[in-house]
Amino acid sequence: MIGFRFNTPPGWPPAPVGWTPASDWQPDPAWPPAPNGWSFWVPDNDSNEESAQTGAPKAEVEQGPEVQDDNTIPIASPHGRPVSDTDEAGPVNSAQEAEISRLRSEIAELRTREHQLRDQLDDERDRPAHHQVRAGASAEEDKKLRSQIADLRNELVELNDAVLLQQVGIYEYHHPLETAAAYKERLADLRERIRGAVRDKAAIEASERFSYNNSLAQGRKMVSDFSRLMLRAYNAEADNCVRSLRAGTASSAVKRLTTSADTIAKLGTMMGLKVSETYHALRIEEIELVSDHMMKIQEEREAAREERERLREERRAEQELAAERERLEKERSHYLNALEALRRQGKADDYEDLERRLAGIERAIADNDYRAANIRAGYVYVISNIGTFGGHVVKIGMTRRLDPMDRVRELGDASVPFPFDVHALYFSEDAVTLETELHKEFAAGRVNQVNPRREFFFATPEQVRDALTKRVGNLLEYVDQPEATQYHQSQSSWPIADSIGPAKGY
Repeated sequence: MIGFRFNTPPGWPPAPVGWTPASDWQPDPAWPPAPNGWSFWVPDNDSNEESAQTGAPKAEVEQGPEVQDDNTIPIASPHGRPVSDTDEAGPVNSAQEAEISRLRSEIAELRTREHQLRDQLDDERDRPAHHQVRAGASAEEDKKLRSQIADLRNELVELNDAVLLQQVGIYEYHHPLETAAAYKERLADLRERIRGAVRDKAAIEASERFSYNNSLAQGRKMVSDFSRLMLRAYNAEADNCVRSLRAGTASSAVKRLTTSADTIAKLGTMMGLKVSETYHALRIEEIELVSDHMMKIQEEREAAREERERLREERRAEQELAAERERLEKERSHYLNALEALRRQGKADDYEDLERRLAGIERAIADNDYRAANIRAGYVYVISNIGTFGGHVVKIGMTRRLDPMDRVRELGDASVPFPFDVHALYFSEDAVTLETELHKEFAAGRVNQVNPRREFFFATPEQVRDALTKRVGNLLEYVDQPEATQYHQSQSSWPIADSIGPAKGY
C-alpha cells in the first residue's frame, strides 16, 4: 500500500517490510490482543517514530515482491485490507501456506497440552499437603469424638436389669451379715442416722457469704430455700433408687445417685451449694444394705424351699419304708402261719421251701430297717434330658426312695417337655458322701453357679461313668447313650425355626 505501512502491535512478531495481509488472514490466537484503539496502518513518513514506540524493526521499502524471512510469520490487521487492494508483497506459495497452518495448529495443541500438564503438576504438588491437612483434621475429629464418647459413658447409667445381673455374676455382699433380720436392724439404724443428718442441716453444704440485691440476709434466705429444694430433689432420687432396686443392681443405683449429686453441685456453683459427702455416703450405704437385704432374703427363701423339698422327699421315703415294712411283716406272718400248719401236717418238703422264703423276707425286713435307720443310705442316680438341656448336661442326684424310678419320673413331670433318661442307678450305704464327691469333681461345670442345690452339670454320661467307676469299682449296668425316644420321634414334626422367628430377648 503506497504511503502506508503495517503498524505491528506490541508482543506480535515484526512484519516484513511492505507486507500486506490477505483478506481472510487472522492473527495467531497465542498472540496477545492489540491495545484498544490501536492503528494498524500508519503513514509511511512516521516509520522511524512508530518503530521506536512499538519496537518494530526499521526497514526500507524495496521495489518488487518481498520474500519472507524464514524466522518471520506474516501478520495482518483483523480489519482486513485498507482501501487500496494493491499487494506490494509477492504471491505466497500454497504449499508454504499449508505448512504454516499445520505448524500453527501443532503449536496451539502443544500449548494446550502444556497448560494441562502444568495444572496436573500443580494438583500433584498440592495433593500431599491436602491429604496431610485432611488427615490431621480427621485425627483431631477422632480424638474429640473419643473424648465425647468417654464423657457420655461416664454419665451413662445402665438400667437394663438383665445386663446388670449378668455383669455382676456371683453376688458379693457389700456389708456381709448372717441373716435378713440382721440387715433389717442395720437398715433401721442407718435410716435414723439419715434423718438425724437432715435435722442437723448437715445434708447440704452452701456458702454463707452469698448476697442478693447487695443484702447478705436476702442471700442467706435464698441459699436456704434453694438448699431445701435441692435436698428434696436429691432425696426423691435416692428414694426412687431404693424403690426400684433389685438384688444385684446396686452399682447402677449408686451411679444414678452420684450423677444426681454432681448435677446439684454444678447447678449450685454460684451459691457453693452441694450435697455433703457424709450424707451422700449414708444414702449410698442405704442402697447397698437394701441390695444385700434383698439378696439375703432371696437366698433364705431358696434355702427354705430346698429344705421343704428335702423334708418332703424324706417323708416320702419314710412312708415308703414304713409301708414296705408293714407289707413284709404281713408276708412273714402269712409264711409263719403256713409253716405251723405244715409242721402239724408233717409235710417236710413244703416246709423247707417255705423256710427259704421266710428267710428271704427276714433279710428284706432287715434291709428295710437298716435303710430306715440310716438316712445316708440310698440311690445315686445319673440322668439326662437331651431334648431339654442338650447332650452335654447331666443331673447327678440321690434319693432314699424304695423305687428310685419314682423320683426320676417326678423330675420328668410337666415342667420339662421330655422325660429323663437314666444312665445309672447305684445303691450305696453312704449315698450322701458319694453324691457330694461327684458334685465336687464336676463343680467347675455347674450350670447354676449361684445355687449349689441345683444338681445339673456340663458333662457327658461317659465322664460321669468314669468318675463313678473310680470311686465304687465296676458298675453292673451303665447306659452311655440315652434313648430319648420321645425327643427323636418329635424332631421330624417340629416347625422350621426360621418360620417362627427368634424369641424375644435373643
